[in-house]
Amino acid sequence: MNIWRISVQNIKSRPLYTFLSILVLSLSIALLLGIQQLKTSFEYQMENNLGDIDLVIGAKGSPLQLILASVLHIDNPTGNISYNEALTIGNSPMIEKAVPISYGDNYKGYRIVGTTESFLSFYEAELDEGDFSNRAMEVILGHNVAQQLELNLGDTIISSHGLIDNTIEVHDDELIVVGILKPTQKVIDRLIITNLESIWDIHNHEDHDHDEIDPDQHEDDVHKDHDDDENHDVHDEYDADDDHNHDVHDERDTGDEHNHEAHDEHDTDDEHNHDEHDTDDDHNHDVHDEHHEDKEITSLLITFRNPMGLLTLPRTINENTNMQAALPKFELDRLYQFTGVGLQTISWIAYIILVISGLTIFLSLYKLIKERAFDLALMRTYGASNTQLIKMVIYEGLVIIGLAFVVGYILTKVGLHFIINYIENSPQQNMLQELPLNNILQIIGLVFAMIILAIAIAIYPIIKMNISTILSNEK
Repeated sequence: MNIWRISVQNIKSRPLYTFLSILVLSLSIALLLGIQQLKTSFEYQMENNLGDIDLVIGAKGSPLQLILASVLHIDNPTGNISYNEALTIGNSPMIEKAVPISYGDNYKGYRIVGTTESFLSFYEAELDEGDFSNRAMEVILGHNVAQQLELNLGDTIISSHGLIDNTIEVHDDELIVVGILKPTQKVIDRLIITNLESIWDIHNHEDHDHDEIDPDQHEDDVHKDHDDDENHDVHDEYDADDDHNHDVHDERDTGDEHNHEAHDEHDTDDEHNHDEHDTDDDHNHDVHDEHHEDKEITSLLITFRNPMGLLTLPRTINENTNMQAALPKFELDRLYQFTGVGLQTISWIAYIILVISGLTIFLSLYKLIKERAFDLALMRTYGASNTQLIKMVIYEGLVIIGLAFVVGYILTKVGLHFIINYIENSPQQNMLQELPLNNILQIIGLVFAMIILAIAIAIYPIIKMNISTILSNEK
Protein backbone atom coordinates (compact mmCIF):
# COMPACT_ATOMS: atom_id res chain seq x y z
CA MET A 1 0.00 0.00 0.00
CA ASN A 2 1.55 3.28 -1.17
CA ILE A 3 0.70 5.75 1.61
CA TRP A 4 2.46 8.65 -0.13
CA ARG A 5 0.38 8.28 -3.30
CA ILE A 6 -2.82 8.11 -1.28
CA SER A 7 -1.85 11.34 0.54
CA VAL A 8 -1.24 13.16 -2.75
CA GLN A 9 -4.58 11.97 -4.12
CA ASN A 10 -6.34 13.20 -0.98
CA ILE A 11 -4.79 16.66 -1.49
CA LYS A 12 -5.88 16.76 -5.13
CA SER A 13 -9.41 15.74 -4.21
CA ARG A 14 -9.82 18.86 -2.02
CA PRO A 15 -8.38 21.73 -4.11
CA LEU A 16 -10.25 24.52 -2.32
CA TYR A 17 -9.21 23.46 1.18
CA THR A 18 -5.66 22.87 0.00
CA PHE A 19 -5.48 26.28 -1.70
CA LEU A 20 -6.81 28.14 1.34
CA SER A 21 -4.45 26.30 3.69
CA ILE A 22 -1.41 27.08 1.53
CA LEU A 23 -2.50 30.71 1.00
CA VAL A 24 -2.98 31.54 4.67
CA LEU A 25 0.14 29.70 5.80
CA SER A 26 2.32 31.23 3.07
CA LEU A 27 1.07 34.72 3.97
CA SER A 28 2.09 34.28 7.61
CA ILE A 29 5.47 32.87 6.57
CA ALA A 30 6.04 35.79 4.18
CA LEU A 31 5.27 38.33 6.90
CA LEU A 32 7.52 36.62 9.43
CA LEU A 33 10.42 36.33 6.98
CA GLY A 34 9.93 39.88 5.70
CA ILE A 35 9.83 41.49 9.14
CA GLN A 36 12.84 39.50 10.27
CA GLN A 37 14.80 40.51 7.19
CA LEU A 38 13.93 44.19 7.63
CA LYS A 39 15.02 44.12 11.27
CA THR A 40 18.23 42.30 10.40
CA SER A 41 19.03 44.73 7.58
CA PHE A 42 18.36 47.78 9.74
CA GLU A 43 20.53 46.50 12.58
CA TYR A 44 23.29 45.64 10.14
CA GLN A 45 23.21 49.11 8.62
CA MET A 46 23.46 50.71 12.05
CA GLU A 47 26.25 48.51 13.35
CA ASN A 48 28.45 48.29 10.26
CA ASN A 49 27.98 51.53 8.34
CA LEU A 50 28.52 53.77 11.35
CA GLY A 51 31.99 52.38 11.93
CA ASP A 52 33.77 54.71 14.34
CA ILE A 53 31.86 57.83 13.28
CA ASP A 54 30.95 59.55 16.55
CA LEU A 55 29.63 62.85 15.23
CA VAL A 56 28.44 64.41 11.98
CA ILE A 57 28.58 68.19 11.46
CA GLY A 58 26.48 69.73 8.71
CA ALA A 59 24.07 72.51 7.85
CA LYS A 60 21.15 73.31 10.12
CA GLY A 61 18.09 71.18 9.59
CA SER A 62 16.88 67.75 10.58
CA PRO A 63 19.62 65.84 12.43
CA LEU A 64 18.15 62.52 11.32
CA GLN A 65 18.21 63.67 7.69
CA LEU A 66 21.84 64.70 8.13
CA ILE A 67 22.74 61.22 9.41
CA LEU A 68 20.81 59.40 6.70
CA ALA A 69 22.41 61.58 4.02
CA SER A 70 26.00 61.66 5.27
CA VAL A 71 26.38 58.19 6.80
CA LEU A 72 23.91 55.86 5.08
CA HIS A 73 23.63 57.97 1.88
CA ILE A 74 19.90 57.37 1.44
CA ASP A 75 18.59 60.93 1.82
CA ASN A 76 19.22 64.43 0.54
CA PRO A 77 21.72 66.65 2.42
CA THR A 78 20.53 69.49 4.61
CA GLY A 79 22.81 71.97 2.83
CA ASN A 80 26.47 73.01 2.72
CA ILE A 81 28.86 74.36 5.34
CA SER A 82 32.05 76.40 5.14
CA TYR A 83 35.14 74.28 4.58
CA ASN A 84 37.29 76.68 6.63
CA GLU A 85 34.92 76.57 9.59
CA ALA A 86 34.83 72.79 9.41
CA LEU A 87 38.64 72.63 9.37
CA THR A 88 38.76 74.85 12.43
CA ILE A 89 36.52 72.43 14.31
CA GLY A 90 38.44 69.45 12.98
CA ASN A 91 41.69 70.79 14.46
CA SER A 92 40.32 70.51 17.99
CA PRO A 93 42.57 68.44 20.29
CA MET A 94 39.52 66.39 21.31
CA ILE A 95 39.14 65.06 17.77
CA GLU A 96 41.12 62.09 16.56
CA LYS A 97 39.92 62.09 12.97
CA ALA A 98 37.87 64.58 10.94
CA VAL A 99 36.95 63.63 7.38
CA PRO A 100 35.15 66.15 5.13
CA ILE A 101 32.73 64.92 2.48
CA SER A 102 31.11 66.84 -0.34
CA TYR A 103 28.53 65.52 -2.77
CA GLY A 104 25.62 66.55 -4.92
CA ASP A 105 26.37 64.77 -8.18
CA ASN A 106 25.79 61.25 -9.44
CA TYR A 107 26.61 58.90 -12.26
CA LYS A 108 23.68 56.74 -13.34
CA GLY A 109 22.16 57.00 -9.88
CA TYR A 110 25.34 56.25 -7.91
CA ARG A 111 26.47 59.11 -5.69
CA ILE A 112 29.84 60.76 -6.25
CA VAL A 113 31.44 61.66 -2.92
CA GLY A 114 34.37 64.04 -2.67
CA THR A 115 36.49 63.28 0.38
CA THR A 116 39.95 62.25 1.57
CA GLU A 117 41.65 58.86 1.75
CA SER A 118 40.73 58.61 5.45
CA PHE A 119 37.11 58.10 4.38
CA LEU A 120 37.94 54.50 3.40
CA SER A 121 39.02 53.68 6.96
CA PHE A 122 35.49 54.27 8.29
CA TYR A 123 34.30 51.25 6.31
CA GLU A 124 37.54 49.23 6.40
CA ALA A 125 37.57 49.38 2.61
CA GLU A 126 40.58 48.21 0.62
CA LEU A 127 41.52 48.63 -3.01
CA ASP A 128 41.06 45.63 -5.25
CA GLU A 129 42.53 47.32 -8.33
CA GLY A 130 44.39 50.56 -8.95
CA ASP A 131 45.29 53.07 -6.26
CA PHE A 132 43.93 56.10 -4.41
CA SER A 133 45.03 59.21 -6.26
CA ASN A 134 44.99 62.73 -4.89
CA ARG A 135 44.76 64.22 -8.37
CA ALA A 136 41.57 65.92 -9.41
CA MET A 137 39.13 64.33 -11.86
CA GLU A 138 40.04 60.79 -10.80
CA VAL A 139 37.61 58.44 -9.05
CA ILE A 140 37.52 55.14 -7.17
CA LEU A 141 34.49 52.91 -7.64
CA GLY A 142 32.71 50.92 -4.98
CA HIS A 143 32.46 47.20 -5.72
CA ASN A 144 28.76 47.29 -6.62
CA VAL A 145 29.23 50.32 -8.88
CA ALA A 146 31.98 48.67 -10.89
CA GLN A 147 30.07 45.41 -11.09
CA GLN A 148 26.68 46.83 -12.04
CA LEU A 149 27.98 49.39 -14.55
CA GLU A 150 30.75 47.11 -15.88
CA LEU A 151 33.43 49.77 -15.46
CA ASN A 152 37.18 49.09 -15.46
CA LEU A 153 40.36 51.01 -14.78
CA GLY A 154 40.92 53.76 -17.30
CA ASP A 155 37.26 54.19 -18.19
CA THR A 156 35.81 57.69 -18.10
CA ILE A 157 32.48 58.82 -16.72
CA ILE A 158 30.59 62.12 -16.88
CA SER A 159 28.62 63.09 -13.80
CA SER A 160 25.27 64.82 -13.68
CA HIS A 161 23.97 67.25 -11.09
CA GLY A 162 21.70 65.92 -8.36
CA LEU A 163 21.40 62.55 -6.64
CA ILE A 164 19.09 60.96 -9.21
CA ASP A 165 20.17 59.86 -12.66
CA ASN A 166 19.24 62.46 -15.27
CA THR A 167 20.39 63.68 -18.68
CA ILE A 168 19.41 67.33 -18.22
CA GLU A 169 22.13 68.72 -15.93
CA VAL A 170 25.18 66.85 -17.22
CA HIS A 171 28.64 68.27 -16.43
CA ASP A 172 31.33 68.82 -19.05
CA ASP A 173 34.30 67.39 -17.14
CA GLU A 174 35.24 63.73 -17.49
CA LEU A 175 36.24 61.63 -14.49
CA ILE A 176 38.78 58.83 -14.92
CA VAL A 177 38.49 55.53 -13.03
CA VAL A 178 41.79 54.84 -11.25
CA GLY A 179 40.70 52.33 -8.60
CA ILE A 180 38.09 49.75 -7.63
CA LEU A 181 37.34 48.73 -4.03
CA LYS A 182 36.94 45.23 -2.66
CA PRO A 183 33.41 44.25 -1.56
CA THR A 184 32.62 45.26 2.02
CA GLN A 185 28.83 44.70 2.24
CA LYS A 186 28.61 48.31 3.40
CA VAL A 187 27.38 51.58 1.99
CA ILE A 188 30.73 52.38 0.36
CA ASP A 189 30.12 49.54 -2.13
CA ARG A 190 27.59 51.74 -3.92
CA LEU A 191 29.55 55.01 -3.86
CA ILE A 192 31.95 56.67 -6.28
CA ILE A 193 34.87 58.22 -4.38
CA THR A 194 36.97 61.16 -5.52
CA ASN A 195 38.85 64.00 -3.86
CA LEU A 196 37.35 67.30 -2.79
CA GLU A 197 39.13 69.24 -5.52
CA SER A 198 37.23 67.28 -8.19
CA ILE A 199 33.88 68.37 -6.78
CA TRP A 200 35.00 71.97 -6.39
CA ASP A 201 36.60 72.16 -9.84
CA ILE A 202 33.52 70.78 -11.60
CA HIS A 203 31.25 73.38 -10.06
CA ASN A 204 33.78 76.24 -10.25
CA HIS A 205 34.22 75.66 -13.97
CA GLU A 206 30.49 75.87 -14.43
CA ASP A 207 30.39 79.13 -12.48
CA HIS A 208 33.16 80.60 -14.65
CA ASP A 209 31.44 79.50 -17.83
CA HIS A 210 28.27 81.13 -16.66
CA ASP A 211 30.13 84.39 -16.04
CA GLU A 212 31.85 84.31 -19.44
CA ILE A 213 28.61 84.03 -21.39
CA ASP A 214 27.19 87.25 -19.86
CA PRO A 215 27.60 89.75 -22.75
CA ASP A 216 25.79 92.60 -21.01
CA GLN A 217 28.26 92.63 -18.15
CA HIS A 218 31.21 92.50 -20.54
CA GLU A 219 29.83 95.36 -22.64
CA ASP A 220 29.28 97.48 -19.54
CA ASP A 221 32.89 96.90 -18.48
CA VAL A 222 34.18 97.92 -21.93
CA HIS A 223 32.16 101.14 -21.94
CA LYS A 224 33.30 101.91 -18.45
CA ASP A 225 36.97 101.46 -19.38
CA HIS A 226 36.46 103.62 -22.47
CA ASP A 227 34.89 106.39 -20.43
CA ASP A 228 37.75 106.23 -17.97
CA ASP A 229 40.27 106.59 -20.80
CA GLU A 230 38.45 109.64 -22.16
CA ASN A 231 38.39 111.26 -18.73
CA HIS A 232 42.06 110.48 -18.36
CA ASP A 233 42.91 112.19 -21.67
CA VAL A 234 40.91 115.26 -20.73
CA HIS A 235 42.73 115.44 -17.47
CA ASP A 236 46.08 115.26 -19.25
CA GLU A 237 45.03 118.05 -21.57
CA TYR A 238 44.17 120.47 -18.79
CA ASP A 239 46.88 119.50 -16.34
CA ALA A 240 50.23 118.90 -17.95
CA ASP A 241 52.00 119.10 -14.63
CA ASP A 242 50.38 115.85 -13.51
CA ASP A 243 51.08 114.04 -16.77
CA HIS A 244 54.00 112.08 -15.29
CA ASN A 245 51.74 110.42 -12.80
CA HIS A 246 49.65 108.85 -15.58
CA ASP A 247 51.94 108.11 -18.50
CA VAL A 248 55.48 107.05 -17.67
CA HIS A 249 56.44 107.00 -21.37
CA ASP A 250 55.50 110.67 -21.99
CA GLU A 251 58.60 112.52 -23.20
CA ARG A 252 57.26 115.93 -22.20
CA ASP A 253 59.15 116.85 -19.04
CA THR A 254 57.43 120.21 -18.48
CA GLY A 255 56.48 119.73 -14.82
CA ASP A 256 59.61 121.02 -13.15
CA GLU A 257 57.90 121.56 -9.84
CA HIS A 258 57.14 117.87 -9.40
CA ASN A 259 59.35 115.24 -7.79
CA HIS A 260 59.84 113.48 -11.15
CA GLU A 261 62.77 115.85 -11.84
CA ALA A 262 64.88 113.69 -9.50
CA HIS A 263 64.28 110.57 -11.48
CA ASP A 264 65.10 109.62 -15.01
CA GLU A 265 62.74 107.96 -17.41
CA HIS A 266 64.19 104.49 -16.69
CA ASP A 267 63.59 104.83 -12.94
CA THR A 268 60.09 106.03 -13.56
CA ASP A 269 59.37 102.97 -15.70
CA ASP A 270 60.76 100.66 -13.04
CA GLU A 271 58.64 102.26 -10.38
CA HIS A 272 55.56 102.04 -12.55
CA ASN A 273 56.20 98.38 -13.40
CA HIS A 274 56.85 97.63 -9.77
CA ASP A 275 53.56 99.22 -8.80
CA GLU A 276 51.75 97.26 -11.47
CA HIS A 277 53.36 94.04 -10.26
CA ASP A 278 52.34 94.72 -6.68
CA THR A 279 48.83 95.51 -7.80
CA ASP A 280 48.61 92.26 -9.73
CA ASP A 281 49.93 90.29 -6.77
CA ASP A 282 47.41 91.88 -4.45
CA HIS A 283 44.64 91.15 -6.91
CA ASN A 284 45.66 87.52 -7.33
CA HIS A 285 46.00 87.11 -3.60
CA ASP A 286 42.54 88.55 -3.07
CA VAL A 287 41.07 86.25 -5.70
CA HIS A 288 42.78 83.24 -4.12
CA ASP A 289 41.48 84.15 -0.69
CA GLU A 290 38.02 84.70 -2.07
CA HIS A 291 38.11 81.35 -3.85
CA HIS A 292 39.34 79.61 -0.69
CA GLU A 293 36.64 81.24 1.38
CA ASP A 294 33.98 80.13 -1.09
CA LYS A 295 34.82 76.44 -0.66
CA GLU A 296 32.02 74.45 0.90
CA ILE A 297 31.45 70.84 1.91
CA THR A 298 28.37 68.84 2.75
CA SER A 299 29.41 67.56 6.17
CA LEU A 300 32.27 66.61 8.43
CA LEU A 301 32.59 63.09 9.88
CA ILE A 302 34.31 63.05 13.26
CA THR A 303 35.91 60.46 15.55
CA PHE A 304 36.74 61.59 19.09
CA ARG A 305 39.81 60.72 21.13
CA ASN A 306 37.76 60.25 24.29
CA PRO A 307 34.13 60.54 25.45
CA MET A 308 34.73 64.04 26.81
CA GLY A 309 34.59 65.52 23.32
CA LEU A 310 31.31 63.75 22.67
CA LEU A 311 29.81 65.45 25.72
CA THR A 312 30.97 69.00 25.07
CA LEU A 313 31.56 69.66 21.36
CA PRO A 314 28.04 68.94 20.00
CA ARG A 315 26.43 71.44 22.35
CA THR A 316 29.03 74.08 21.54
CA ILE A 317 28.50 73.70 17.80
CA ASN A 318 24.71 73.72 18.01
CA GLU A 319 24.58 76.81 20.22
CA ASN A 320 27.42 78.96 18.88
CA THR A 321 27.63 78.30 15.13
CA ASN A 322 25.36 78.25 12.10
CA MET A 323 26.00 74.51 11.82
CA GLN A 324 24.50 71.52 13.59
CA ALA A 325 26.12 68.50 15.20
CA ALA A 326 24.23 65.19 15.09
CA LEU A 327 25.03 61.93 16.88
CA PRO A 328 24.62 58.97 14.49
CA LYS A 329 23.95 56.29 17.08
CA PHE A 330 21.44 58.42 18.95
CA GLU A 331 19.51 59.41 15.83
CA LEU A 332 19.38 55.89 14.42
CA ASP A 333 18.33 54.44 17.77
CA ARG A 334 15.56 57.00 17.87
CA LEU A 335 14.54 56.04 14.33
CA TYR A 336 14.51 52.37 15.35
CA GLN A 337 12.22 53.21 18.28
CA PHE A 338 9.79 54.91 15.93
CA THR A 339 9.83 52.15 13.34
CA GLY A 340 10.11 49.37 15.91
CA VAL A 341 6.51 49.86 16.98
CA GLY A 342 5.30 49.28 13.45
CA LEU A 343 7.57 46.29 12.94
CA GLN A 344 6.44 44.76 16.21
CA THR A 345 2.80 45.28 15.29
CA ILE A 346 3.30 43.57 11.94
CA SER A 347 5.13 40.74 13.71
CA TRP A 348 2.16 40.15 16.00
CA ILE A 349 -0.17 40.19 13.01
CA ALA A 350 2.04 37.57 11.35
CA TYR A 351 1.88 35.36 14.45
CA ILE A 352 -1.89 35.69 14.56
CA ILE A 353 -2.11 34.70 10.90
CA LEU A 354 0.18 31.75 11.66
CA VAL A 355 -2.20 30.57 14.37
CA ILE A 356 -5.14 30.98 11.99
CA SER A 357 -3.30 28.98 9.33
CA GLY A 358 -2.63 26.24 11.87
CA LEU A 359 -6.33 26.14 12.74
CA THR A 360 -7.20 26.03 9.04
CA ILE A 361 -4.94 23.04 8.47
CA PHE A 362 -6.30 21.34 11.57
CA LEU A 363 -9.91 21.81 10.44
CA SER A 364 -9.04 20.62 6.95
CA LEU A 365 -7.43 17.42 8.18
CA TYR A 366 -10.05 16.82 10.86
CA LYS A 367 -12.83 17.25 8.30
CA LEU A 368 -11.02 14.85 5.98
CA ILE A 369 -10.82 12.19 8.66
CA LYS A 370 -14.46 12.58 9.64
CA GLU A 371 -15.71 12.50 6.05
CA ARG A 372 -13.58 9.49 5.15
CA ALA A 373 -14.01 7.54 8.33
CA PHE A 374 -15.63 4.67 6.42
CA ASP A 375 -12.77 4.54 3.89
CA LEU A 376 -10.22 4.57 6.69
CA ALA A 377 -12.09 1.77 8.47
CA LEU A 378 -12.06 -0.30 5.26
CA MET A 379 -8.34 0.30 4.92
CA ARG A 380 -7.93 -1.03 8.43
CA THR A 381 -9.88 -4.18 7.55
CA TYR A 382 -7.63 -4.71 4.52
CA GLY A 383 -4.53 -4.68 6.70
CA ALA A 384 -3.57 -1.02 7.11
CA SER A 385 -2.31 -0.13 10.58
CA ASN A 386 -2.99 2.98 12.62
CA THR A 387 0.61 4.04 11.96
CA GLN A 388 0.08 3.97 8.21
CA LEU A 389 -3.10 6.01 8.51
CA ILE A 390 -1.33 8.53 10.73
CA LYS A 391 1.54 8.75 8.20
CA MET A 392 -0.99 9.52 5.50
CA VAL A 393 -2.27 12.53 7.47
CA ILE A 394 1.26 13.66 8.34
CA TYR A 395 2.34 13.50 4.70
CA GLU A 396 -0.57 15.72 3.73
CA GLY A 397 0.44 18.26 6.37
CA LEU A 398 4.09 18.20 5.26
CA VAL A 399 3.15 18.76 1.62
CA ILE A 400 1.09 21.78 2.62
CA ILE A 401 3.95 23.12 4.77
CA GLY A 402 6.49 22.70 1.95
CA LEU A 403 4.35 24.40 -0.68
CA ALA A 404 3.39 27.21 1.71
CA PHE A 405 7.02 27.88 2.66
CA VAL A 406 8.13 28.07 -0.99
CA VAL A 407 5.27 30.45 -1.84
CA GLY A 408 5.92 32.51 1.31
CA TYR A 409 9.64 32.84 0.56
CA ILE A 410 8.91 34.02 -2.98
CA LEU A 411 6.34 36.51 -1.68
CA THR A 412 8.93 37.86 0.77
CA LYS A 413 11.58 38.46 -1.89
CA VAL A 414 9.19 39.99 -4.41
CA GLY A 415 7.38 42.09 -1.81
CA LEU A 416 10.53 43.53 -0.24
CA HIS A 417 11.97 44.28 -3.68
CA PHE A 418 8.97 46.38 -4.65
CA ILE A 419 8.75 48.05 -1.23
CA ILE A 420 12.40 49.10 -1.24
CA ASN A 421 12.20 50.39 -4.80
CA TYR A 422 9.04 52.33 -3.98
CA ILE A 423 10.53 53.92 -0.87
CA GLU A 424 13.98 54.72 -2.23
CA ASN A 425 13.08 55.16 -5.91
CA SER A 426 16.51 53.82 -6.81
CA PRO A 427 17.60 50.21 -7.19
CA GLN A 428 21.20 51.24 -6.46
CA GLN A 429 20.30 52.13 -2.88
CA ASN A 430 19.16 48.65 -1.83
CA MET A 431 20.10 48.19 1.83
CA LEU A 432 18.56 44.74 2.29
CA GLN A 433 20.77 42.04 3.72
CA GLU A 434 20.21 38.35 3.19
CA LEU A 435 18.44 36.76 6.13
CA PRO A 436 20.84 34.52 8.10
CA LEU A 437 20.19 30.80 7.87
CA ASN A 438 19.58 30.44 11.60
CA ASN A 439 16.74 32.99 11.43
CA ILE A 440 15.14 31.09 8.55
CA LEU A 441 15.48 27.83 10.47
CA GLN A 442 13.84 29.41 13.51
CA ILE A 443 10.80 30.42 11.47
CA ILE A 444 10.67 26.99 9.83
CA GLY A 445 10.82 25.36 13.26
CA LEU A 446 8.02 27.57 14.55
CA VAL A 447 5.78 26.81 11.57
CA PHE A 448 6.61 23.10 11.75
CA ALA A 449 5.75 22.96 15.46
CA MET A 450 2.43 24.68 14.79
CA ILE A 451 1.52 22.24 12.02
CA ILE A 452 2.59 19.18 14.03
CA LEU A 453 0.31 20.35 16.82
CA ALA A 454 -2.56 20.71 14.37
CA ILE A 455 -1.87 17.24 12.92
CA ALA A 456 -1.61 15.67 16.37
CA ILE A 457 -5.05 16.97 17.30
CA ALA A 458 -6.50 16.02 13.91
CA ILE A 459 -5.38 12.35 14.08
CA TYR A 460 -7.01 11.77 17.43
CA PRO A 461 -10.16 10.26 15.78
CA ILE A 462 -7.95 7.74 13.96
CA ILE A 463 -6.39 6.57 17.18
CA LYS A 464 -9.81 6.17 18.82
CA MET A 465 -11.42 4.67 15.71
CA ASN A 466 -13.97 1.87 16.31
CA ILE A 467 -13.98 -0.06 13.06
CA SER A 468 -17.07 -2.19 13.71
CA THR A 469 -19.17 0.81 14.79
CA ILE A 470 -18.18 2.85 11.73
CA LEU A 471 -18.86 0.01 9.28
CA SER A 472 -22.20 -0.87 10.89
CA ASN A 473 -23.37 2.75 10.84
CA GLU A 474 -22.55 3.09 7.16
CA LYS A 475 -24.57 0.03 6.36
